[in-house]
Amino acid sequence: MELLSVAEMARADTLAVEAGVASFALMRSAGEAVAEAAQALAPTGDIVVVAGRGNNGGDGFIAATDLAARGRKVSVMLLCKPDTLKGDAARAAQQWRGPVLSFSPVALGKPALIIDALFGAGLDRDVKGEPRAMIEAINASGAPVLAVDLPSGINGSTGEVMGVAVNAVRTVTFFRKKPGHLLLPGRLHCGEVSFADIGIPPSVLETIQPQTFENIPEGWRSHFPVPDAAGHKYGRGHVVVTSGGLAHTGAARLAARAALRGGAGLVTLASPRDALAVNAVALTAVMVREIETPVDFAAYLQDPRLNVCILGPGAGVGARTRDMVLTALSGPRAVVLDADALTSFAAEPQTLFKAIATQAIAQAVLTPHEGEFARLFASLAGKDHALSKLERARLAAKESGAVVLIKGADTVVAAPDGRASIASNAPPWLATAGAGDVLSGMIGGLLAQHVPAFEAASIAVWMHGEAARHFGPGLIAEDLSEALPAVVSDLYRRFDVRL
Repeated sequence: MELLSVAEMARADTLAVEAGVASFALMRSAGEAVAEAAQALAPTGDIVVVAGRGNNGGDGFIAATDLAARGRKVSVMLLCKPDTLKGDAARAAQQWRGPVLSFSPVALGKPALIIDALFGAGLDRDVKGEPRAMIEAINASGAPVLAVDLPSGINGSTGEVMGVAVNAVRTVTFFRKKPGHLLLPGRLHCGEVSFADIGIPPSVLETIQPQTFENIPEGWRSHFPVPDAAGHKYGRGHVVVTSGGLAHTGAARLAARAALRGGAGLVTLASPRDALAVNAVALTAVMVREIETPVDFAAYLQDPRLNVCILGPGAGVGARTRDMVLTALSGPRAVVLDADALTSFAAEPQTLFKAIATQAIAQAVLTPHEGEFARLFASLAGKDHALSKLERARLAAKESGAVVLIKGADTVVAAPDGRASIASNAPPWLATAGAGDVLSGMIGGLLAQHVPAFEAASIAVWMHGEAARHFGPGLIAEDLSEALPAVVSDLYRRFDVRL
């Protein structure tokens, strides 16, 4: 599903009006959708609408009028004087026949529900003064809050809290979600999010051509690999995972097992001599091969069936890891770089980016967590304003020439061409040691099956979260690969795949 920035949503409104949809009809539909949600959230009791001076406030007035017509006791608290409202918001306010209370925190009282129609998604400055005091009072009231479009105080494009923000239990947005509904910390303020069809024709998306998407299966269904009944293991690719030394082998084994569970036909662990025995004892379906030096690695990679390399988990930071990465990037294969493979280039990132640029196929995926990202993309720290996670991922993908995945509860995947996906399905227990190594392996397993890099990373991120959900609390990294078959089976049913 497409996500629209604040500017893109404004463009959608404009295009709808140009196509013949009355702007007030859009506001009426939005307000009625809010009223419907309010009735479901609080079937009885008093309702207070806190309204701002813009169209968000207009939506609030429409909702108040609709709810009053249903026999509900509703009051409106307006940030400004009614006669200063303009356009559709003024028209909506003129239709309201109920009380307009003073804009004072003490006037909130103890309602059954507060409708937050103070600010819309376009807020781009810190909340101060009376609005700040009101938001703080809303949060302290104990009443459930229904947010109109986005909780007041959240930037719709970045998810940033602009000083202070409403804590809603539910948010009703319109036509499409915004990035701020999914990016942290904004998502934490939204509660349950639903979006209403208010009459904007979907055809406006053909003009807008959004490049940001919610990471859900419907977005990558056509790229999801399904085994061919007449296929064989080599047709599903061969992944090579490089291991660290004797004391650091677990991460690579986690990645290797995940690559196999992720669908690769074969997986080999390239192990230095001192770790060969421990890796061989610990692995069964994953093959083990002694690879001591980058020269050994280059010789092994002459086999054209080896179509994916995963480097970094437990590899160690230094020259050997850098040379192994550059060796992997020198041929026609997909490469996943994580952990130590990224940090090893922190002092010379352009060396890595140049190697990616000259890669025989543009299928490199970088999977940093925030610390690794800051080290590798230190150039982005000098911008004149704080960048959102989405902005940083996009700029990093463009600079590096690779698909960049910034891990977290709101994992963002960005491609050099500007496309980006944002995930929101990761449960909190996914934050456990080794989970990132498993994710790298899953990406490699999908790449081995010839899934394009952006889609492979997005699919793996979603399945990673779902595997954690399937297992539940108490999860450790080893459990993720074992939960993958259930996740894939669910996807087959969802996509109506018959094998």
